Amino acid sequence: MKTYQVVLISMSGVRVYNQKLLELGLTLPGFVDRSKVIASLPSLALLTLAAHTSEHWEVVYRELDQYTSTDIDNIISLSPDLVAFSSLTARINETYKLCGQFKSAGIKTVIGGLHVSALPEEGMQYADSIIQGEGEKTWERLLKDFENNQLKPIYSSFTNKQDVFQLSESKIPRYELLDISKYNRLTIQTTRGCPLHCSFCAASRTISSYKKKPIERIEQELNRIFEVWNRPFIELADDNTFVDKAWSKDLLTMFAKYNMKWFTETDISLAYDDELLESLARSNCAQVLIGFEASSSKALNGIDNRNWKYKQFEHYLEAIDKIQSYGISVNGCFILGFDNDTTETFNETAAFIKESNLSEVQITLLTPFPKTSLYDQLKKENRLLTDQFWDKCTLFDVNYIPKNFTVEELENNFQYLMKEVYASANVKERKNKFKETLKNKINSQHGHASNDHEIINL
Repeated sequence: MKTYQVVLISMSGVRVYNQKLLELGLTLPGFVDRSKVIASLPSLALLTLAAHTSEHWEVVYRELDQYTSTDIDNIISLSPDLVAFSSLTARINETYKLCGQFKSAGIKTVIGGLHVSALPEEGMQYADSIIQGEGEKTWERLLKDFENNQLKPIYSSFTNKQDVFQLSESKIPRYELLDISKYNRLTIQTTRGCPLHCSFCAASRTISSYKKKPIERIEQELNRIFEVWNRPFIELADDNTFVDKAWSKDLLTMFAKYNMKWFTETDISLAYDDELLESLARSNCAQVLIGFEASSSKALNGIDNRNWKYKQFEHYLEAIDKIQSYGISVNGCFILGFDNDTTETFNETAAFIKESNLSEVQITLLTPFPKTSLYDQLKKENRLLTDQFWDKCTLFDVNYIPKNFTVEELENNFQYLMKEVYASANVKERKNKFKETLKNKINSQHGHASNDHEIINL
């Protein structure tokens, strides 16, 4: 059988364009630490596609953050049959440009990911083929069509229901393609999608409805990771892991068997289930990231299709304290720039963060990613700064007209909040408070903490 080669390219990392914010970030340890973690994560999507690639295809994996023309020439020198990109919106223009270079060298190009899933017609102007939606089945079909000289311009799980993927059919991502020494953590996915429909969210809901992977499949993936890394830190590539509480408890029972620390994203309903929190503590979960989004209930009104987060606001502080009392750090996420926000909102957010005792904090600017409800609203109101602002979809650049600020005023207020939240003294205070929580945990009524607890910079 004829053999082929495909180069899978992750367009990793993000460029921030606000120069003042960029310069400020270099001096803020709490912000820089988390940014480095995110930038260093391998592309689970591409490692998964590699697992769904036939054996007669050789797979080469590359990450392009800061790259030179020599890096591109080296890929071209391999003379691959296909180059396939995974790219977020912020790096899509670079991806389109690279497609042109590879096509000029006679190499067929493919793009998948959130951006081209939202705007496939745009992507088809640059790549030979686009994968819209879930990629596992469409990728297998795409490769067969390529072998038969029948490559189609688009493969979509949105329009072809036969390409909708069941997580029970998951194959183990090809972690062995990675140079493990370059990473401080690896990713697995236990759930896909999220039942909440937040207006600004461009995460995997765009790709798939909410679904859970069978526990035994997840265990197989963990076993493979332990074959290449004996004491890993695992980051779950989930948008909302603990939606199904019964399934989650089974997951955590399995996780507890492994000598690992791990991190995931969820919502505050986690705090309402004592048994789940007990299981989470036993499983050595280091941190959960929760999207609180705002420091006032007013900003949360209408943020999701069920107004669920608005209804939870009164429980925020109690929920944070309860989760952290189990020795689990909470990374609270806040978005600035909602239509209800004023200059005072930034002071309120700083005060709320301090009062909340959160151990870690992530603040970002409201960003209208293409085809989200927020994007459609702002486009209808003629409030997008430009029609094509993809490189500014960094979460730290303003790309729309705020309601109660000029663009510059919103940027300046955000810079103030960055200085406040990530100032060394405040970062240290948050960490010290959490250390004290861990000490108290040892002799607390929960009884599941041990001296093995670690403070981990996430």
